Amino acid sequence: MNGKERYLKTISGEPVDHIARIPILMQFAAEYIGSNYGQFTSDYRVLVESGIRCARDFDCDQLSTISDPYRETQGFGAEIEYLPDSGPKCLAPPLQEAKDLSLLKKPAPLKSERMLDRVRAIRAYKEKYGDDYSIMGWVEGPAAEAADLRGVMNFLIDLMTDVPFVQELMDLCVDVGVEFARAQLQAGADTIGIGDAIASQVSPQVYEQLILPREKRLIDGVKAAGGLVRLHICGDITHLLPGIAALDIDILDVDYMVDMARVREIVGRKVALAGNIDPVSGV
Repeated sequence: MNGKERYLKTISGEPVDHIARIPILMQFAAEYIGSNYGQFTSDYRVLVESGIRCARDFDCDQLSTISDPYRETQGFGAEIEYLPDSGPKCLAPPLQEAKDLSLLKKPAPLKSERMLDRVRAIRAYKEKYGDDYSIMGWVEGPAAEAADLRGVMNFLIDLMTDVPFVQELMDLCVDVGVEFARAQLQAGADTIGIGDAIASQVSPQVYEQLILPREKRLIDGVKAAGGLVRLHICGDITHLLPGIAALDIDILDVDYMVDMARVREIVGRKVALAGNIDPVSGV
């Protein structure tokens, strides 16, 4: 049983020789091959080399293209600075000073520099290793991308003070996310990860009224394009679980402070759970 077979069987609940291993490896992977995080996030060839080396040496079953949250943000017009020992830095959110969507560029998965770099990574994985490993693309969720474009504090204030604007902004982020996901699936990914970390910081009411419907539309777009979906919301998502249970996802990442038994009780058996390991203590 190879990695791709093991992965697909694991998430569908079929018998496997062991549960699929699908860790998210970024800075570690870059440094493992003697590179650095800046090169990993700016050059798909470094990402691909580090991904396959880690998959082989640590018996992983999935090749990942996650690197940082600013792929789409650069497509929207943000200037990104690459740093050797940490993730890229967005020098100024494009909408930090004005709630004017006309200020944004139109992201294009096959033209915008950093979005295309991720598509190229998937193509390279697919060409050489697509029959042996699952390949995971990645997009930002509606809340996460809106926060990248407005700045975190501005976005959280917008959720309370300007609901029509924040809805319009997140709707735009969903449109771009669906298009980006579709390009990655066409390039050879079988799964799309959706990162929406900022959602853990809002109330269940705000999540279910404003963010959840847009996550659903993004997920439905990925599914319509033939992809599996992995939802990743960092932090304590216990209060969001009733809403998350309504989403048509295949994998839910669970941070270490969330009780796995509670997650399983709420989301049921239809979703594979990943994570729940403290990244500091490793237990």
